[in-house]
Amino acid sequence: MAQRGQERRAEETEEQRNSRLAVMGQGSQQRRAEETEEERNSRLVIMAQRGQERRAEGTNEQRNSRLSAMLQHARERLLNVIEEQNHHQIQTFYTARTVLN
Repeated sequence: MAQRGQERRAEETEEQRNSRLAVMGQGSQQRRAEETEEERNSRLVIMAQRGQERRAEGTNEQRNSRLSAMLQHARERLLNVIEEQNHHQIQTFYTARTVLN
């Protein structure tokens, strides 16, 4: 039974796949829109527990990889902030120079 579903999905076009995924996404959105705050909190607690379990089961190599990715992301965010600050300083400099001339 599951094999037939896999075969059908392997044969479907990208358009059919996108349509199927869109329908699935709409169903999820509808269910979430109808859920109570208590149901939402319960769902989020379960998701957090699963994440903790996955991390607990992970090897040191997986943990190090995850931490490395987090560090890289933090460095990229910091670099973006610095670039924005530099851009602002350059704009301020040229604006002041234009006003003084």
